[in-house]
Amino acid sequence: MSDLFERLGLPRRFSVDPAELERAYLMKSRAVHPDYHLAGPDANLAASLDASAGVNEAYSTLRDPFTRADYLLTLSGGPTASEHKQMPAAFLAEMLEAREQIETARGNAAEIARLDAEFTKQFGELIQQVGKLFATVEQLPETDPKRANLLPQIRGLLNAAKYVRGLLRDLHSES
Repeated sequence: MSDLFERLGLPRRFSVDPAELERAYLMKSRAVHPDYHLAGPDANLAASLDASAGVNEAYSTLRDPFTRADYLLTLSGGPTASEHKQMPAAFLAEMLEAREQIETARGNAAEIARLDAEFTKQFGELIQQVGKLFATVEQLPETDPKRANLLPQIRGLLNAAKYVRGLLRDLHSES
């Protein structure tokens, strides 16, 4: 089966124009939508349902920069989150402090808004760094040893982004 980028007819790269992604999704979605295959044989309908699910999966994964990066890292042969768990001690200490700030902010709308802005900015900066590293990786031949060194760095940034995304989730969850 084709990869998620191929399903939508997009080049395999981190940087994706959201409008281009949307156009590709709508075009592919219309082409395989089950409503156009209701009058045909059952096999056509089943194939259409499978193709439609595949297009939806591709769109869902690729529209979110975090899941797109995670997927692209896997395609590039980079380490998974379970294979590369190490985080700098200073970052982990920062995350513990942030969790304490979340607990202290409960019930204080202004503080929650401030933390939301701070964590959202931090998440965006991490994803931006991921994008820069992917841009470098995409320029290197697959056999270049520099490429193999950059993939764990991308994983480390994605692990950090996952922590920050968790902070945002916890900030807005009811306790």
